[in-house]
Amino acid sequence: MIRVTSEDGVAVVTVDRPDALNALDLPTLTELRDRLLELSADDAVRVVVLTGGGERAFIAGADIKYMSGLDVAGAQAWGELGHDCARLLETMPKPTIAAVNGLALGGGCELALACDLRYAARTAKFGQPEVNLAVIPGWGGTQRLARACGLGVAKDLVLTGRVIDAEEALRIGLVNAVYEPGELTERVGETARALSGKSPLALAAAKAAVNDALQGDHAENLAGEAGRFAGLFASEDQREGMAAFIEKREPRFS
Repeated sequence: MIRVTSEDGVAVVTVDRPDALNALDLPTLTELRDRLLELSADDAVRVVVLTGGGERAFIAGADIKYMSGLDVAGAQAWGELGHDCARLLETMPKPTIAAVNGLALGGGCELALACDLRYAARTAKFGQPEVNLAVIPGWGGTQRLARACGLGVAKDLVLTGRVIDAEEALRIGLVNAVYEPGELTERVGETARALSGKSPLALAAAKAAVNDALQGDHAENLAGEAGRFAGLFASEDQREGMAAFIEKREPRFS
């Protein structure tokens, strides 16, 4: 099941199947897609945090028992559903944060990679072990891992299927920071609350611009950044932000 809690503009989405290490079966993945769609369109939500229920796993991957019965058409549909979830995390017009509290393997690692920021407990583990099942990552892992960590790292993890710890994940740039398990929720919450206090228009523009950085034409991307920058000067948030800076007070973004 998927649990969603929301407070002060921060929505926490929890994949809650701890007995199955939060592995994603069809009902759970479908519900995750539906909840992410709702949160993407909810103006009251300014930041989305994705995490796992219990202490052992973030998302241990896709449900292998379910996948073992798929034919080519079924696998295509299953892959598209996973891509829908990852695409929502990557492109919704608000920051998304992965709070990786344990195992993030296969599809779990892929969904973490789709988030804008990734923070891990020191006990977390990461990997794309699909090759050990005679398949490959199917929810964007080959592409996002290469973009996040470089081609060499992506080939190492995808071709060997090896699992790495949080310290190695930090060293290769897979995560932004590593915290003690008891501190992860609090530290992620601090970052989420800080982001929720910023202009949602500016955050959306910044996210879209940075997402363009590793794709398309460089000159066109620079022009796109310039256009987004200029366009924000038509907003109340821009006027409030600059006025607050000049007046030495906290801004109140709407």
